[in-house]
Amino acid sequence: MADWRSAAAEFAHHLAVERNASPRTVAAYGRDLEEFRAGFARMTGADPDPAAVSVADVRAFVAGLYRVNDAASIARKLSALRSFYRFLAARGVTDLNPARQVASPKKKKALPRALDVDAAAAVVEAPTAGDVDAPGALRDRAMFEVMYGAGLRVSECCALDLHDVDRERYGGRRVIPHDPVSDPGGDRSGGGDGCLLAVRRGKGGKDRLVPLGKTALAALDRYLADGRPRLAHPKSGSQHPAALFLNRHGGRLTARSVQRQIARAAIIAGAEATPHALRHSFATHLLDGGADLRSIQELLGHASLSSTQVYTRVSMDHLMKVYDAAHPHARSAKEKG
Repeated sequence: MADWRSAAAEFAHHLAVERNASPRTVAAYGRDLEEFRAGFARMTGADPDPAAVSVADVRAFVAGLYRVNDAASIARKLSALRSFYRFLAARGVTDLNPARQVASPKKKKALPRALDVDAAAAVVEAPTAGDVDAPGALRDRAMFEVMYGAGLRVSECCALDLHDVDRERYGGRRVIPHDPVSDPGGDRSGGGDGCLLAVRRGKGGKDRLVPLGKTALAALDRYLADGRPRLAHPKSGSQHPAALFLNRHGGRLTARSVQRQIARAAIIAGAEATPHALRHSFATHLLDGGADLRSIQELLGHASLSSTQVYTRVSMDHLMKVYDAAHPHARSAKEKG
């Protein structure tokens, strides 16, 4: 681990194997460390020696970032350097963490963008708003219902398999949803008031169980009965027989495809929506309905309650808007102004 590049490579291996970080996280850390190396080399004519990088070197790097990066990006890159040097210290390469003594820029805490209940329903229902029974429309309706009904991240939704729908422990009749491809003669009626979803490979590699209500389950059953069989028999392309949500080639749907479908639905609904907006809406609407933060934390899969507490601010913002619009004294004050 004598030079920067080999140290960065060992750090990437540590993240992937020992920390079980996602490939995207490993790649992001690698880009940040490479940016520091390249900037240092431009200024000095040589790659940095991991054991000799000083606080002044890190400050110079951060100062240069302010010209083209926002506060969040700078903080992330500084965090990558801090993690890298914690790794080096654990390996006995250095006792100093030069990035630790450089303050992170203050980030503006933007509130999550949540849709109101009517807008969320309009986006979710948009794919089949005209009673469309095309397989892609049925899939998108079911997928949006699942994302909004269970508060899933887009990556978690795309990773769902057929056997992740558990109907036995929450009001249903089957553990595994009927797959018309492997069991064409099976029961297609569904049943029960809801089910449980086994969310695997969530953020940080954590698994969790979340309930899914009867409205989302009804849309899912319609897709499984009438939409998925037509997607699961492609003329070409790679197939993923276990995947819950399929593309038109029979393969697993990607996050980018889901983003495009939600953007299209948002236009139809006349709303601004993203996959994460449905997740934010799920949490905000639960809080407005009286759910406690601890329960919402578990449903969202947040490691820390502080990540969930932001929704109290979103909910209060909503309450203030309702107050301003509905209370007679609030209205009269505005009219006088």
